[in-house]
Amino acid sequence: VIMLSSVSELHSYIDRTQLTRELGGMQQYCHEKWISHRTAIEGFALMVKRTAQTLQSFGTELAETELPNEIKTTTILLSTHTSKRDKMKDDILVALDQGSRLLENINEPVIRDPDHNMNQDELENLATVQRLLSQLDETERAFDEFWVRHQTKLEQCLQLRHFEHNYREVRALLDNLSEKLATFSEVGISPAHADHIFCELTSFEETVCEVLDRASVLSREGDELNQNSHYAEDSIQPKCSELRAVSESVSCNLRAKKDYLLKAMELHHRLERTSKWVDDGIYLLASQPVDKCQSHEGAELALQELEHYLDNAGQNQLTDLSVIWKEYEEVLNQQFREQVEKVYQKQASMQEMFDKRRISLKKLAAKQTRPVQPVAPRPEAFIKSPLSSPAHKEQLEKNSESNISCEKRNGQLQNEDSSSRQASQSEEEENLAVLRRHVMNELLETERAYVEELLCVLQGYASEMDNPSMSQLIPAALQNKKEVLFGNMPEIYHFHKRTFLRELEQYTDCPELVGRCFLERMTDLQIYEKYCHNKPRSESLWRQCSDCAFFQECQKKLEHKLGLDSYLLKPVQRITKYQLLLKEMLKYSKSCDGANDLQEALTSILGILKAVNDSMHLIAITGYEVKY
Repeated sequence: VIMLSSVSELHSYIDRTQLTRELGGMQQYCHEKWISHRTAIEGFALMVKRTAQTLQSFGTELAETELPNEIKTTTILLSTHTSKRDKMKDDILVALDQGSRLLENINEPVIRDPDHNMNQDELENLATVQRLLSQLDETERAFDEFWVRHQTKLEQCLQLRHFEHNYREVRALLDNLSEKLATFSEVGISPAHADHIFCELTSFEETVCEVLDRASVLSREGDELNQNSHYAEDSIQPKCSELRAVSESVSCNLRAKKDYLLKAMELHHRLERTSKWVDDGIYLLASQPVDKCQSHEGAELALQELEHYLDNAGQNQLTDLSVIWKEYEEVLNQQFREQVEKVYQKQASMQEMFDKRRISLKKLAAKQTRPVQPVAPRPEAFIKSPLSSPAHKEQLEKNSESNISCEKRNGQLQNEDSSSRQASQSEEEENLAVLRRHVMNELLETERAYVEELLCVLQGYASEMDNPSMSQLIPAALQNKKEVLFGNMPEIYHFHKRTFLRELEQYTDCPELVGRCFLERMTDLQIYEKYCHNKPRSESLWRQCSDCAFFQECQKKLEHKLGLDSYLLKPVQRITKYQLLLKEMLKYSKSCDGANDLQEALTSILGILKAVNDSMHLIAITGYEVKY
């Protein structure tokens, strides 16, 4: 330790360039400035350290975060992490801004005087701040790179959760479509029924196409995710393949169902044409008067009518049953087979009747009518010859032989005429039996169609009035008025569905006895009086609400061309139809055992109609309501 007594003595030990001005040196130095810089540098270093630690902790938190399995949780997590990251970026920007200002402050002498030479402390401070800024930049760059990877993973996770959610929805829809398509297995019981099923399938096809389009779009989205290097490619790719496979299966199934129904419709319409052709043929036979066919010209004309009718059969005539079985094998269930066999048998019966009629007409047309003249002895023979002469006896014997021969020929002709009349009567009875079967078939077919129409009204309109999703479409005037609008239609439907139709079908082979069925159920048929009694109230309610959105929506769903009022008239039309069918059946059954029952049933039906008309007339005049 050297003790100095003056500043000048200090200069002998330390060069003046290394001393500040206070010690007589040449070095520029401000202690306050040095303290300020050191304090700022130490604060900045602490900020950089804390920022690095915070980023490291946040990075560890992100790295240890498990990916959620739900869309909502993933969305919340992505939003939370993004907010934290934004706050971290703000802290980094604050630190960088502070470092930059500190660096400018250290460089201020150089900026003010380019010839200024920094001392060792200033150089060290400058290097320290630059190193801290560099460290902060590197930390920020590393964090940004890590955040990009983490954000991409979270976004891909969210994309995956959306994809999986949509996949489950579409997959469920495809399964529902497959189940719904499986229900389109019926071939229908009539052309109208088959057409209705096909219309339903066509409407359903729009829904199928929408779901298939959605499945196709979702498959393409999955492919795009995989093309963008999604981390769950092994999970996405099988689902895309499955969607395509199931969609193709549904599409093929839809095409198969359409082809199936089209085939069934083709056969139904073919049977309908054949049945109509047969009915027209039977009516043709019945319309040919037997008496006019006895003449040569009449027989020829009738024969030409039959030949012309058969020649114009065209596609109306069914081919061999084996060909039908082979051509329509896929749509022929047991009921459809029986229907085809029934029409084919009907056609065979008609053709047999045609063949018999043609044979009879050909015989009549070929028959040459020759009058027979009985031969009598001439009067002059008795005058010229005596009674006992041999010539007279010989002449008597000849005349007797001639008369006997004439009598024999006349007897043969009478027998032929009697046989012809018997054949004509037998053929006429066959024609009447066929006509009775025709009326019975019409009764059964219209009865089945009637039951289907009632069910359609009850399901498509009445049930929809209790559907909560349709309640906002129902006007106030229609609220709680279902019984007023539909009356006792449910009772009518259940009676015909469960009882009357089944009992009518038991008379298929003996249509002339069907009057008994009506007589046995005449009490039950009184329900039509109750329905018709309510009809004016129903019509009044319909007129008030016919234009409301509820009825329009129901009609649109059912794809009906006619409004509900047309279907509410069906029961009234049906009871009238019974009268017409019974009257026609009676016309063809006057010589049968069931004629009296038919007449009594017809009278009872007329009684019901009269009671209905009287009741409705009384309501219209007085407003009096009959109690049932």
